[in-house]
Amino acid sequence: MTVLETDRLMLRKIEVSDAPFFYELFNSEGWLTYIGDRNIQTVLDAEQQIKEKYLPSYKTNGYGSYVVVEKASNMPVGTCGMYKRENLENPDIGFAFLPSHLRKGYGYESAHAVLQHARENMGIPKVLAFTLPKNIASIRLLEKLGLTSKGSYFHEGNPEELILYAT
Repeated sequence: MTVLETDRLMLRKIEVSDAPFFYELFNSEGWLTYIGDRNIQTVLDAEQQIKEKYLPSYKTNGYGSYVVVEKASNMPVGTCGMYKRENLENPDIGFAFLPSHLRKGYGYESAHAVLQHARENMGIPKVLAFTLPKNIASIRLLEKLGLTSKGSYFHEGNPEELILYAT
């Protein structure tokens, strides 16, 4: 089900049948370096992750992460969407793309559409974002989207320093 559309992309809800794509994405160099190893060893592991971590958000929050599909090829190229963490008042935006689809502007195009949808259609005035200080590409993208750095942040139970951004 398409939720958002841009000139080159469709953003649709994640489905269990997307597990092979997610298996590849979860094990890509960028995901492992900047997001972390989710111990997804098989496509069945990816299915379980989708069922437990992604699908419930649509029902609980009315939003979630979406598969980003390139219109020209009708192939999934990445993910972009919003996440609601129990310990934070505002949702945060996140995105990840397969290595072969980086540096094509898909991150900006999809994230801009998600932020616009959040403000204009969902009444969400403030969106957060988190990134590692070494993730220069994400920092540049967040700043291009108009988010500003609010300093260091540490997720509960995780000693790794992140940079918190907000709209």
